[in-house]
Amino acid sequence: MKRPASLDGYTTREVAGLLGLSPDQVRTWVRAGFLAPRRGRGGEHRFSFQDLVILRAAQGLAAARIPRRRIREALARLAGELPRGRSLAGVRVAAEGSRVVVHDGSEAWEPDSGQRVFDFEVAELAARAAPLAHRAAAEARGAAGRLSADDWYELGWELEATAVAEAKEAYRRALEQAPGHADAHLNLGRLRHEEGDVAAAEAHYREAAALRPADPTAAFNLGVALGDLGRQREAAAAYRQALDADPGYADAHYNLGCLYEEMGERAEAIRHLRTYRNLVRGARS
Repeated sequence: MKRPASLDGYTTREVAGLLGLSPDQVRTWVRAGFLAPRRGRGGEHRFSFQDLVILRAAQGLAAARIPRRRIREALARLAGELPRGRSLAGVRVAAEGSRVVVHDGSEAWEPDSGQRVFDFEVAELAARAAPLAHRAAAEARGAAGRLSADDWYELGWELEATAVAEAKEAYRRALEQAPGHADAHLNLGRLRHEEGDVAAAEAHYREAAALRPADPTAAFNLGVALGDLGRQREAAAAYRQALDADPGYADAHYNLGCLYEEMGERAEAIRHLRTYRNLVRGARS
């Protein structure tokens, strides 16, 4: 028997129902190049949760009569700005004209004109999709013997914004089958970190960093966990490992600079904070 079809993603009809659109509207926006969903086993479109976020933004831009070319450009930028290596659940997406901005609650965005085309929290969309997510998780449990570690990992990634408990279960099942699955360690560690179990998060981050020493995200997350545990020197070493892998990792420079400041190493703090500012300015120019 094959794995359940629900694990392949949302159908066109399900997406239409979640967004208050007709199936024909969804198909039209796919044909217009607003996004490129995967294909199911029968050749039909299958949408990820990230696709839902992009389509929700397309819905707002189209309602504001933004030209199609500019919508495509805005959505391409949006896809690049959506967070990697962490859940979409805490993200907010807003737009003024065709300018789309993604932020995670750490800073507010105010449009220059004060006129927003749309402004929505991904959590609202996740709440609508939750029943479908729970169904997919239940069907996966019923088909457990037919799923690979990668199947469980992909399911966990899809469930993060809509069903956190089931996402953690999916990652655990992936690791039962493949203890060396670095991405499952990294994502499960992040979910444990977000719920306050920093010690468990550290263990998963260490596994991910050991399995992929050149992965800056694993080392960076380990640094955050160690900092939260008050182990400053170890945290600094983890941030340096992240920067060895990616010297342009702005957040690692910032966190390391703050750590050095706390430890009284002012020259190193200034160096990393200056690098952070230069990287951020370069990204905005």
